[in-house]
Amino acid sequence: MADLLQAQDVHVTYRTPAGSVTALADVSVSVPDQGMTVLAGPSGSGKSTLLRVLSLVEKPTSGEVLLNGSPTVPLSAARRRALRRKDIALVFQNPADNLITHLTVADNLRAAAQAAGRPEDVEAVLEQLGLPGTENWRVPALSGGQQQRLAFGCALARGASVVLADEPTSQLDAVSADLVLQTLATLPVPVVVASHDPRLISLADKTFSMVAA
Repeated sequence: MADLLQAQDVHVTYRTPAGSVTALADVSVSVPDQGMTVLAGPSGSGKSTLLRVLSLVEKPTSGEVLLNGSPTVPLSAARRRALRRKDIALVFQNPADNLITHLTVADNLRAAAQAAGRPEDVEAVLEQLGLPGTENWRVPALSGGQQQRLAFGCALARGASVVLADEPTSQLDAVSADLVLQTLATLPVPVVVASHDPRLISLADKTFSMVAA
């Protein structure tokens, strides 16, 4: 098993009117190329910040992030965007934030595939996600859990090498959260999840525990 993503001695500091705030202090973590890795910890422990750093959305103040062994921090913003479009899918807490809400389920999947220059296989993705028969539904007709499942489906349609999810069950009721947990456990690509949900942590192949400063 090889490491797909690595954060090495990552430090993130934000400047605020009240002074500098440290979100991450010399954090190192590795993500294998299979299974589920959970960044576990309470609010304020830096889980979401680390997830943004690993997803190449945010550059660390210092330290390095490796994708397939290659450094990413020195890269230009355009090159980092290209890597995110090709290899990395980031799923947000709010289900609707992950989707184009005025489009149908099928059109969201097609748009994701087209953005990555990949062939469309809507029916296969919907079957894999347990969402057959919803292809003509618009996003608001889906439950929160179904929307999150569709967001993971868009990641698969894009051909992402890794899916990163920020508290994907935090805004869902128990039934919808169970749907998302089932999907996360069966995705065919490595998954990194920031969460304090004990049910999700129990599914992890690897857990990285974080504490609030």
